Amino acid sequence: MNKRHLLAAAAAALVAGAVPAAAQTFPSRPITMIIPFAAGGPTDVVARIVAESMSRSLGQAVVIENVSGAGGTTGSTRLTTQAADGYTIMIGHTGTHAASVALYPNLRYNPAADFTPIGLVNTNAILITAKNALPANTLAEFVAWIKANERTANNAHAGIGSVSHTTCLLLNSIIGVNPQTVPYRGTGPAMNDLVAGQVDYLCDQVVNVAPQVRAGTIKAFAVAQQTRNQALPNVPTTAEAGLPAYQVVVWNAMLAPKGTPAPVITKLNEALRAALADAGVRARLAELGADLPSDVQVSPAGLQAFIEAEIAKWTPVIKAAGVTATN
Repeated sequence: MNKRHLLAAAAAALVAGAVPAAAQTFPSRPITMIIPFAAGGPTDVVARIVAESMSRSLGQAVVIENVSGAGGTTGSTRLTTQAADGYTIMIGHTGTHAASVALYPNLRYNPAADFTPIGLVNTNAILITAKNALPANTLAEFVAWIKANERTANNAHAGIGSVSHTTCLLLNSIIGVNPQTVPYRGTGPAMNDLVAGQVDYLCDQVVNVAPQVRAGTIKAFAVAQQTRNQALPNVPTTAEAGLPAYQVVVWNAMLAPKGTPAPVITKLNEALRAALADAGVRARLAELGADLPSDVQVSPAGLQAFIEAEIAKWTPVIKAAGVTATN
C-alpha cells in the first residue's frame, strides 16, 4: 500500500471513530428544539415543560426556537436542513407528521423517512363541542340533529390542516355528513364565534376547549378516547356516548434529523423519559389534559411505527374530503 492509500485509510478510520467519540461527549453545548408553531399554543406549552426538565438531565440548555408557518411544515422542513448531530431537534405534531402527507401536494419532506424518531411526548384527546343554543344535549342527539340539518349545519376550525379541521373531517366522515366548514385564523377566533353562537360546533383538543366547557359557555358532548379525560372527568367518552368509532387523539413527538447517531438518540430518549417520569412535569401535563405515552410509544422504534400508522389513518380521510393546502 503506497503512502497516499495509507493516508486515505487513516482518514477513513478517523471519520469512522468520530461518531462514537462525539456521541460519548454529547451534549457539550446547548440544544435547539424547533417548535413549528407560534409561542403560546398547546404544542409550544408542552414542549417548554419537557425541555426545561430535559435541560437538567442533559446538563445543557434546551433552547426553544419557534418556526411557524404553513401548518407547521415550515419548521419541520427546517429540521431536515440541520446537521444530524443531535444539537437541533424538534417537536412534531399530528399535522406536521401525519395529516401533512395528504394536505400538502408539494410537501418538501417525508414524515416517515426524513427524520430520526426520539420518542412520543404526549397525546391530547379531542372533544366534540357545540354552541349552547344547539338543540342537542347528548352526542346521540347531536348526531341526529346534524343528520337532519346537514345542509345548514356548519363547523368551525382553526384553518385548513389544523387539528380542529382534520379531526372534524374524520367525525363528519364517520357520521356520514358533509356540512359547511368555516375556517378561521386560529382556534381563538373560532372559539369566540362558537361562544357567540355564530357557528354550530367545533372539534378540538381538550387543552384548547376545557376552559370554556368549565365556564359553561359551550357544550361538550364527548371526548374521543377510550377513558375519560382527567381535565374533564364528567364528560363521557365517545364509546360511552354511542359513537365508539370516533377515537382520535392529537400528539406531539420528538424528532431529530435523519442520520443522527444512535448513541445520541439514546441520550435524548433517556432525557425525554426522565422528563415524563418527573412528578412536576406529569402534574403540569395533567393540568393541560395531556396523556402520557406508553413505554413502547416513547421508544424510537415505537414512535416510528406510530407515525406510519397515523399517516395511513389520516391520508384517506383527507383525500376523501378533497382538501388541500399550500406551503
